Amino acid sequence: MAEVRLEHLVKRFESLTAVDDVSLTIRSGEFLSLVGPSGCGKTTTLNLIAGFIAPDAGDIFVEGERLNEVPIYKRKMGMVFQSYALFPHMTVFDNIAFGLRMQKATDAVVHREIGRALELVRLPGVEQRYPRQLSGGQQQRIALARALVINPRVLLLDEPLSNLDAKLRKEMRIELRDIQKAVGITAIFVTHDQEEALSLSDRLAVMHQGRIEQVGTPIEIYEMPRTEFVNTFIGETNLLTVRVLEVRGEEAQVDLGGQRMPVRRGDAVVAAGDQVKISIRPEKISINSSAGSSGLWLAATVEHAVFVGNMTYYRMKAGGETLAVLCQNLDARTFPPGEQVRLGFQADVCRLVGRT
Repeated sequence: MAEVRLEHLVKRFESLTAVDDVSLTIRSGEFLSLVGPSGCGKTTTLNLIAGFIAPDAGDIFVEGERLNEVPIYKRKMGMVFQSYALFPHMTVFDNIAFGLRMQKATDAVVHREIGRALELVRLPGVEQRYPRQLSGGQQQRIALARALVINPRVLLLDEPLSNLDAKLRKEMRIELRDIQKAVGITAIFVTHDQEEALSLSDRLAVMHQGRIEQVGTPIEIYEMPRTEFVNTFIGETNLLTVRVLEVRGEEAQVDLGGQRMPVRRGDAVVAAGDQVKISIRPEKISINSSAGSSGLWLAATVEHAVFVGNMTYYRMKAGGETLAVLCQNLDARTFPPGEQVRLGFQADVCRLVGRT
């Protein structure tokens, strides 16, 4: 296990700043995901850590050792690529053995460590197969075994599940997390898939335009986003425009459809009279049910209803706002387009995300 520390990393490609003053500490044994949209700088950050490219400014440390000028093969890192990057002309045995042979390991060590690696990824007995004879999930496991067999200090994963079908991706998330916990290795995982990042990670670093917007646990990122970008990128949310009535410490009192409502202010600096946005997640809203003594209501009209099995996804019109509502299908009751309903929610599920 190893701590990884990034200090003020910068990487430019001509006029584009791909990584812009990124500082981050990945704790020893932690599974951390770099998550964000395409072009946000997450893969470039991973490539800087791996040594595939050099930073224009800033420093990279692993276990206190500065790695900026250390070549790739001396960084003691394992890498799993999106394409798996298995050698098609080599057997599974030779693919996994590649790194060990580069380290000049003896034949006895090679055989012993490959056996252990295949047991770890639950694929014993496939040593003499070729990559073309394996399923996508099996190839992914072999790529993981090849990365781990060299006993790296850090495991780097560049969207390794993106080529799998939806069902297999979910299964492999569990497998990958179990293996990482069993080995106890520090893992840095790159993905644009929010669900994947939330389900796998100890912590997430959400990136946007080359910078880190927020670092936190999955619950912190989802329930307490600090910026509008994090709020809208991680999961779906409704942003409603309201007016601030007064500010009391960490709380702001706002006017929502004539109802006075307290919302958590977070890092936002606002004053009475400001027009601000508040966020409400679709699953936090109920339809025509009791919201309790502290509940708030909005009159709404159903615009669309989409049945997705265990859930129904609604688009609602409330005043001048369009809201998404996600309801569990506890019975056969659905609300058809055009029906008038009341949307209920608790004040404590709302978050203030900044001025309009």
